[in-house]
Amino acid sequence: MTTAAGSGDVLLRMSGITKRFPGVVALDDVRLEVRAGEVLVLLGENGAGKSTLMKILGGAYHADAGKIELKGREVKINSPRDALDLGIALIYQEFNLVSQLSVMENVFMGREPRIPGRPGIIDWARMRRETSAILKELDLPIDPGHQVGKLGVAQQQMVEIARSVSANADIVVMDEPTSALTNHEIIQLFRVVKQLQARGAGVIYISHRLEEVPQVGTTVTVLRDGHYVDTVPASLPIADFIRLMVGRDLTKQYPKTLVEPGAEVLRVEHLERRGVLNDASFAVRAGEILGIAGLVGAGRTELVRAIFGADHLDAGRIFVDGKEVGVHHPVDAIRAGIGLLPEDRKTQGLVLLLSIAENISMASPGDVSRHGFLDLGKVVARARGFVESLRIRTPSVHRPARSLSGGTQQKVVLAKWLASRSRVLIFDEPTRGIDVGAKVEVYQLMTSLVQQGAAIVMVSSELPEVLGMSDRVLVMRGGSIVAELAGDEMNQERILAAAMGQEHVIAA
Repeated sequence: MTTAAGSGDVLLRMSGITKRFPGVVALDDVRLEVRAGEVLVLLGENGAGKSTLMKILGGAYHADAGKIELKGREVKINSPRDALDLGIALIYQEFNLVSQLSVMENVFMGREPRIPGRPGIIDWARMRRETSAILKELDLPIDPGHQVGKLGVAQQQMVEIARSVSANADIVVMDEPTSALTNHEIIQLFRVVKQLQARGAGVIYISHRLEEVPQVGTTVTVLRDGHYVDTVPASLPIADFIRLMVGRDLTKQYPKTLVEPGAEVLRVEHLERRGVLNDASFAVRAGEILGIAGLVGAGRTELVRAIFGADHLDAGRIFVDGKEVGVHHPVDAIRAGIGLLPEDRKTQGLVLLLSIAENISMASPGDVSRHGFLDLGKVVARARGFVESLRIRTPSVHRPARSLSGGTQQKVVLAKWLASRSRVLIFDEPTRGIDVGAKVEVYQLMTSLVQQGAAIVMVSSELPEVLGMSDRVLVMRGGSIVAELAGDEMNQERILAAAMGQEHVIAA
């Protein structure tokens, strides 16, 4: 083990942690250590065991072997309540807030202060006062009485952090905290993390954005395939983290192969949606990846959702293989050969309670039906074919989609559209929330698809991804396509200039 010095006494030590599920060893003799005032970044590919380890720490799962020590004392964590009582607060990607209640009610949920001598009566004045003090300490301008459901994502996340502070948590776990934040909000989050450090808390920070590691972390622990790999300083080069995570060098992060474009597959003309899209037109050919870039709110997701029929259009025409198609509903798009891998695969791309096999057949049930009834044998056989061809990591096609890692879920969504024989594949944020190794696998699949004659439209907020995988790039601003870049014009400066309305600066 490479040593990486912490900044204070050991708050948490997990050792020998092992967890088995039917057919899978999720964790095998894993260890982790967090010191006071330390931000430990927990890295690993999807499926490496990060979430399972944190669920054991949070009391959602019970380890089959190993022990947990807090401040040198072994503890048993049998429930999330036990974890919170022991000073462990977990902030998941899906917030654990009650949107109808106020900020202060969420901060003190389950621990509401009572009026002395009147144990059944909540002391609302004290609750507001103490919540205000916590928010002030964290420099968060939020009204304690404001309804949580009316706050933005970043502010809701801060409410979660305020709750952990109110509970005097020694250990705060943040799971992908920046996945839905703007750059400004990320800066604010990092500032609050520094304040937690100053309080002497230990922070466990999980992220797939490797560029964040040196900005926020002090130490890094890496897991791979359910095993502990190493603990190293957060100041190491990103290439070293990648090598530890995947066990190999990713010498070609964007495995893009140039393909001679074929015939035009998709054309959209003058798409309009009042207040959202303004006269959007473009075309994409077989063998081509068309990237769509722009700032948050530029209309990228709204554009592809409208093409897929998920959002209505006020005007415009859509052509597939030169033939105009009426797309008023996703069913129309599917029949026309258009598939959408949505930005939020968990809620829009999959039915998490259904199996891998059932999800793969969802967009093309007619192919696996007989006399109007699903032929389960065909459903399973087809799913096994895609599991093999796409290298979907699972012990069984009968496993529910919710049990899969993010990268594996993305492959299942892709398999669904390949099963429907889609000619046009729209990828909206194709690698959001998945690790660097799984990203390369997704890129390889995209390259394979265009080599086979598919046309791909890719929306991404990651400019290196846009530049690394696209043949051409459209830039959107305010619901309009404001630039089309190709060849030597495709660079970050030109994309950002167009996205921000500063093209004249580059031109000058």
